Amino acid sequence: MRPLRVWDLGRQPYLPVLALQRALCRARQAGEVDDLLLLVEHDPVITLGRGTRETSLPVAPAELRARGHEVVEVERGGDVTWHGPGQLVGYPIVHLEPIRPDLHWYLRTLEAALIAALGTLGLRGRRRDGLTGVWIGDRKVASIGIHVKQWVTFHGFALNVAPDLAAFDAFVPCGIHGVEMTSVARELGGDRPGLRALVRDALVAALARALGRVPAPGAPAGWAERLEELRTAR
Repeated sequence: MRPLRVWDLGRQPYLPVLALQRALCRARQAGEVDDLLLLVEHDPVITLGRGTRETSLPVAPAELRARGHEVVEVERGGDVTWHGPGQLVGYPIVHLEPIRPDLHWYLRTLEAALIAALGTLGLRGRRRDGLTGVWIGDRKVASIGIHVKQWVTFHGFALNVAPDLAAFDAFVPCGIHGVEMTSVARELGGDRPGLRALVRDALVAALARALGRVPAPGAPAGWAERLEELRTAR
């Protein structure tokens, strides 16, 4: 089977990683890199997808910025969400055409991988009809928003491992009024050492299996330097 390059970026600001995704998407279209999965924990940021509605933001973006929140409009689908410490964010840069050129299938595949990873921790994740993402009971634990160019994906998913859930109070998460956000740590009864690594490894295995790929850790040649250039240029 072909590799899925897995590059764990650690903690990074949002904008350089967004630029990195876009560059890697172009490189994947050109066949210069393999399919890969970026994993990252972001500095706090609120992102506005193409489906963001005014009702999802009780506080205007300008006011949020004035309060010190980074707010970024992006090309992914979906509504407004938050990324920050304690959250595991995954950006698959995957060419769907040789796998299955079907966006509905791809979204359901991401959900299935998240549900399988939660299952290894003894947590029962599930889908909800008409909504994209993963829930535990009636509490949302993972959000998904993607973009695709020439059948190459970027953006992806955000799984709440052990974030401060109060961060979601500034807006309507994913535009779902009344939604209750949760985390892996909360559902397990508290955070624990090594939880992020445990969740990461389970998720990598589940997603690679679902895509018919073999995980291969590490950055593609030359791209760690490219990320540093993007960080410096910011």
